Formats: sequence, structure tokens, C-alpha cells
Amino acid sequence: MKNTTQAFLLLIAVVFIWGITWPIMKVGLAYTPPIWFSFLRMSIGAIGVFFLLLIYRKLSFPPRSDYSVIFSIAILQMAAPTALMHFALVYVDAGRASLLAYTHPLWVAPVAVLLLKESITPSIAWGLFLGLLGLMVLFNPFSFDWSNSSALIGNGMLILSAICWAAGILHVRSHRWTSTPLELAPWEMLIAGIILGVLALIREDMTDIVPALPFFATISFTGLIATAFCYWGAVVVSKRLPAMVSSIGFLGVPVIGLLSSIVILSERLTFSLALGLVCIVTGICILIIGERGAVLDQKTDRLIGPIGQKTRFD
Repeated sequence: MKNTTQAFLLLIAVVFIWGITWPIMKVGLAYTPPIWFSFLRMSIGAIGVFFLLLIYRKLSFPPRSDYSVIFSIAILQMAAPTALMHFALVYVDAGRASLLAYTHPLWVAPVAVLLLKESITPSIAWGLFLGLLGLMVLFNPFSFDWSNSSALIGNGMLILSAICWAAGILHVRSHRWTSTPLELAPWEMLIAGIILGVLALIREDMTDIVPALPFFATISFTGLIATAFCYWGAVVVSKRLPAMVSSIGFLGVPVIGLLSSIVILSERLTFSLALGLVCIVTGICILIIGERGAVLDQKTDRLIGPIGQKTRFD
């Protein structure tokens, strides 16, 4: 039971921090070009995790068996989504952006059933239905300005980032791990940082960075907390819980993202936003309550993966 409780507590922490990160990123992008912002937060995150592992003498070069998941996470859950989300935030409100970026259950759920052989329990079915219904209510295509090319590009990038994240979730869940997520995190961030740094040098002008206090504050928070801690936490959650459970649980991020955007950025709360929030929160509650007993092997008190492989909690 202890391992299950730790996994869900970590999920809650990551969801809250990533939620409030959306308006914080919106503020930071007023002082930094989007890809440079991505590079800086990823580099700071990598340095933080490297330093942490050095202190505890757990830093080691990753084994060849984990190379595939290192590059998968670095590209699909770090470099690509981060750059796409930051670029999209230049054109899209933070609350709306957080919703579109977290449509990954649309892509995770059917593939998890077909390829990972995960079963659809009543709690997963109702949680998925209500969560996606909430997103559909919040993202109303009939009120969207289809003639605005910048908005189209921004929203398209957010959906693409969600597809990348979904692919990463499925690979993380099916991978046979040798090292722990924390041991691999700095190498993943290093690779992601290199990719983002090259893109920033090619696409953007470094002199556009404004070295003001909000710049340093947002980069520090997103680098150390939202990147170093939360990416590790998200990998652990994706590894320890079934793909659909973790994907619907992460729908709490846009809920917090919307509420914090309303408070911090004074974005407007409409009836559709309120209705969508109710659907999403209800779906998450049904899912978590129903799955607490389902994901636990009662004899060994350890979590079971979708292909029957037992793995340790980190």
C-alpha cells in the first residue's frame, strides 16, 4: 500500500506544480524567445539533477539497455513538447494552451488497449469519458477564429505536443527498465538541452533575451522545479501506473492551469470553462478512487506492469 500511496502523492504534486507553471511560462516568454526559454529551463534542470546525484553518489553512465527510453523521453517528453508549448504560448492564452497540450488521452487510451493489453475497467471508462468530455466542452471549435493563422499554428503545435507526450507515455510504460528514472533524468535533460540549444541558435536571436528580474525568476522556477523535479516525477508515475490512469491523472494539470491563469493573468472564467472543470475533476476522482485497489498486487504489495513485469518504486 505504501508504494501506491507514494505514486499517487507524486502524481498530485506534479499536477499542481505543472498547473501553476503555465501562467508562469506566459510571463517568462515576455522576456525570452520561446526556444531559448526551453533551452535555458532544460539546461538548469539538467544541472540541478546532475548536482543532486553527485551529492548522493548515484550519478552513473546509463546502460545500453536504457538508451532507447533515454532518447524517447529526451525527444518526445522534453525537447519537442517543451519547444512546441513555449512557441504556442506566444499566440495562445495560458489556460487554453494547458487544455490543448493535455489532450494526450485521446491518443494514449486506444493504443494502450491495443498494444499494451490494458483492460478498460468501469472506473477507467467513466474517468476517460468525463475527462475528455470536459476537454471537449472547454475547447469549443465553433467559437474559434479559423481565419487567424497565428492562432491556428499555436493550437496546432499544442496538439502536436500532446501527441508527442502520448507516444512517450506508452514507451515509458512498456520499457523494461534497468536504471531508475532519477538516474536517467540528467542524461535525458542533457540530450534535450543540446537539441534545444542547436534549434535556438538556428532559429532565434539570443540578444532578444531581456535580463530582468521576472526572467531570472521564471527560468529558475521552470528549470529546477517544473523541469528537474516534475519530469522525473512524471516518468515515475508513468512507469508505476497504467498508461490510461497516469494520462487521465495528468488532466488535472489543465485544471490547475486554468484556475491559476485566471488568478495570475486575469483570464476570464466562462460557463463552458466551469462546466469543463467539473467534468474533468469528477473524471479524475472516479479514476483515482477506483484504481487504487486495482493497480496493487495484494500478495507482494507491489505494482504490476501491463505485461506482468514487476518493477521497483524509486
